[in-house]
Amino acid sequence: MIAEIGLAALWLAAALSLLQLLLGLGYSRGITGGPATARPIAIAQGFLTLLSFAMLIALFLRTDLSVELVAANSHSAKPWVYKFAGAWGNHEGSMLLWVSVLAAAGAGIALFGKRLSQPMLVATLGAQAAIGLGFYAFLLFASNPFARLDPPPIEGRGLNPLLQDPGLAFHPPTLYLGYVGLSVAFSIAVAALLTREVGPALARAMRPWVMAAWILLTLGITAGSYWAYYELGWGGWWFWDPVENASLMPWLAATALLHSVNVLASRGGLRAWTMMLAVLAFSMSMVGTFLVRSGILTSVHAFAVDPQRGTFILVLLSLYIGGALALFAARVGTIREGARFTPDLVLGAGATLGAGASLQRAVVWDGEVVPPGLQARGGVFAGGKFHPCASPADPPRACAGPGEAR
Repeated sequence: MIAEIGLAALWLAAALSLLQLLLGLGYSRGITGGPATARPIAIAQGFLTLLSFAMLIALFLRTDLSVELVAANSHSAKPWVYKFAGAWGNHEGSMLLWVSVLAAAGAGIALFGKRLSQPMLVATLGAQAAIGLGFYAFLLFASNPFARLDPPPIEGRGLNPLLQDPGLAFHPPTLYLGYVGLSVAFSIAVAALLTREVGPALARAMRPWVMAAWILLTLGITAGSYWAYYELGWGGWWFWDPVENASLMPWLAATALLHSVNVLASRGGLRAWTMMLAVLAFSMSMVGTFLVRSGILTSVHAFAVDPQRGTFILVLLSLYIGGALALFAARVGTIREGARFTPDLVLGAGATLGAGASLQRAVVWDGEVVPPGLQARGGVFAGGKFHPCASPADPPRACAGPGEAR
């Protein structure tokens, strides 16, 4: 019964997300009501998703082996802390945590978004609902965390031994909270472009979310680094693990966004930059989610190796990020810049942003995206070089050069 309650709450939350999106679209055309209607829907959606996630935690604490996810990731003899953290130590549970925090953030906007004008608030809630709706569909149709097993097994398989660490209770939630904070900045930026209200008031509303997201991402990445150190010793391969690096990409973008939004709030400058960085920061979160859950990257931290699930997320990424970039391209010409800066300050800011972009490209992008892209053409990426004539079963040393026999 607990699993059915959780699944029903998830379906109801998805329905409210669709209604919230439709209200945002209708309000922009003068058809539906404003914040008085959108706020209660966002709050109810947040409550339902948190209820759904609480039901999943209850199933893990009870070791209900009739639920497929519990049977695959828990065991009756596990300490309660690993049962509790095991709820998000897997693909389906971690996605439900993502959606729960996303919906709770939407409820937070509805409750505390007093700095936003009414059109901005409704548009922000609509954008947040659009993001949530895609992930609700992903959970309900491709990654149901409440699927039943009939008959249930006698005992569960237990949690991955490498993940049986107190760090599991802290590391993933802080990263997800950071990712979702960037989704709020993304939604506010989209709303500002739609309503043409790009200015200091927007920055003052966005800044607390960006600051909180940056702090949480910093804590999460630091905790993951320490976990890697004491688990694996000096060198900490997990610290350079591709999944860990996937969280570094949005952190770098969030660092730039945090500086830009402060300039916009205090001096009215960098308006277009702030909008672009808000889109970019959440884009990096989505790219990291795709890499971790598509099977492209192989890692102890990777949640899924199912290409179909990866395709679903890739479609969502294309819709959200492609749509936001198209909107930015269409509206950037209407953004009026505020205070101008001295040449020295412009050069310094450009050098800082350029250094950050170079670091992101050299350390993260080239190591994360380029090797899988080359391997998609056929061959193996090993030793820092691409071997087009090799395969996983045919090691790189077997590749012959021009004129050489194999």
